[in-house]
Amino acid sequence: MQARRFLFLEPDIEGHPREWLQYLLRFAIADARRSMVWFIVAAELHAELASELPREAEERVRLVPLRAWEHRLCTHRLLSINAFARWWTMRRYLRLTGAEIGHFLMFDQLALPLALGLRAGGKSVSGILFRPSVHYRSLGRYRPRFGERVRDWRKALLYRLMLRNPSVGLVLTLDPYFPNYAARHYRCGDRIRSVPDPAHPPVNHTSEDARLAESMPVDRVKFLLFGFLTARKGVLVLLEALRLLPRDSAQRIAVVLAGNIDPGIRNTVLAQCRSLAAERPELWLHVENRWLARGELDCMVKGCDVVLAPYQRFVGSSGVLLWAARAGRPVLTQDFGLIGRLVADHRLGLAIDAADPHALSQAMVQMARHGSRSFFDASAAAAFVTDRMPKHFASAIFSSLFEMSDAT
Repeated sequence: MQARRFLFLEPDIEGHPREWLQYLLRFAIADARRSMVWFIVAAELHAELASELPREAEERVRLVPLRAWEHRLCTHRLLSINAFARWWTMRRYLRLTGAEIGHFLMFDQLALPLALGLRAGGKSVSGILFRPSVHYRSLGRYRPRFGERVRDWRKALLYRLMLRNPSVGLVLTLDPYFPNYAARHYRCGDRIRSVPDPAHPPVNHTSEDARLAESMPVDRVKFLLFGFLTARKGVLVLLEALRLLPRDSAQRIAVVLAGNIDPGIRNTVLAQCRSLAAERPELWLHVENRWLARGELDCMVKGCDVVLAPYQRFVGSSGVLLWAARAGRPVLTQDFGLIGRLVADHRLGLAIDAADPHALSQAMVQMARHGSRSFFDASAAAAFVTDRMPKHFASAIFSSLFEMSDAT
């Protein structure tokens, strides 16, 4: 039997794709099926991934760094340039490698060129659609603003046209509710399949990793907001909510902001934190404005009582839910879109109108008063994580590629 030939293209170096490439590379190395796999990645990631590739696997798993000009175009700030550059680069490497199927880890950008009917040189392409939102009315309370209406209309049109493109094989999504919607509303909607959003595997941490977590007070209810701290992730609304806390609740609450603060709001955040320290001395607030190692984050999540994720109408899924569920900690997050629905269906915490600082403040008071576990089902959370292991994610993607190959 001739070996199947697959190609992954990923020019981004941060966020989900970085972890996903590791999962897929490890799966490709261990997979006994006859396949030849190329990973076309940013030069900054090439050396890191190459260190995980054993010499005996190099005949069937290849790592190729993108050229500087290719990477620059594929990550251009103008999304239209970004999209067409990724389409062109995929075509080029499919031709150079002889791969039969090309997979984009982030398929959202490709909707435009594929909707316009651009092909893949006789080959097939697939990918992960990360931010579908056209079905949010079916997930719960959804009153779209004007800009959101325009966005959803544009997405619906692009999806409908993209799925008719003969070069498009299976389109994967981390949203388990979207495939049924697509099958009902789009011709060729049955091409959309769900894959499990992978949870971070367990981390072996050191005593140094635990130092920050151990600095949190043991006699307060500890709330943690972590990651790259942006306005969209709710850091500014959270600070306003802390200002609104009743005095008796503030005395029982500790809050940690852990992660790099977006430079665009850094001065504002730090100024508001200083103001809170002066005006609300009964509140315990700590800001750790730096990148945190995975071991530190693991200790912080396990050491807190509530994981904060007060996203501001965020579209898509969030790894924060998986971090919290794996550690057995409830989240306090938005009641909007996929995140709100997952929290409700799997009883992962408390979902509110996170854009309202009064609602966020009242929710923190509730969780501090009644105990964070009152808003959390440990068994349901454990099942939620078990279904979303990295090996399940990688296996689902490779299975979709084999299915596409069998169909050609």
